[in-house]
Amino acid sequence: MPAMRLLGRLGRRPREPHADGAGPNTKIGYLTDTDLFRGLDDAEMDEVARMTTMTTCKSGRVFYTPGESGEVLFILKKGSVQLYRIAPDGKRLVIGALRAGAVFGEMGLIGQGMYDTFAEASEDCTLCVMSRSDVEMLVASKPAFAIGLLELMGQRLQDIESTLERFAFRSVASRLASLLLALRDANDEVCGLSHQNLADRIGTHRETATRALNDFRGAGIIEIGRERIHIVDVPRLQALADEAEA
Repeated sequence: MPAMRLLGRLGRRPREPHADGAGPNTKIGYLTDTDLFRGLDDAEMDEVARMTTMTTCKSGRVFYTPGESGEVLFILKKGSVQLYRIAPDGKRLVIGALRAGAVFGEMGLIGQGMYDTFAEASEDCTLCVMSRSDVEMLVASKPAFAIGLLELMGQRLQDIESTLERFAFRSVASRLASLLLALRDANDEVCGLSHQNLADRIGTHRETATRALNDFRGAGIIEIGRERIHIVDVPRLQALADEAEA
């Protein structure tokens, strides 16, 4: 799908002279708040705002599917997004769980592809969308933007390498323990994720994830509610997370 069609499907607003103001919930506010644009002055940020579309996606909406050829860059400003592929047996394999500040998309310029990948809003999301031509212009004319983009892509590569290491050398229980620790909030709770969501994140079947969770509960490490997990014993869960595959 050409980039312009994809932007249209997301509900692109016409480009107009920037009049958003600079409040935290405006387009310019979102853009200014991301590391990708640090180092740009006010005039440069106005230029970026004019070439960027801001859109929202409801939780559960798949806004990018395999086969779309439009080269666009997404900047996730609010909410969360899952990038996943579907295995031949139908199992969903999550290859990226992105939070606010993440940059992703189908963009050969930054060595990133979305081949065979779905992008789904796992929470209500606010996204800023840029076309290939706009990104190329910024890379060529704004060194601060180019450096920020390289740093973000480098961090994304490190995250992917860490995920591959977990899959290669850790058991399902260890991967699940590590995920729960990474997702916990200040109250040591993980909320809003079903057993299927957790299974997708660690590359296993729902039944396998459920058995591991029940084992954790039986050992007194966690308490389980409806899409809510409370970590009772953080040190023991950390010990499980640190275990390598036998």
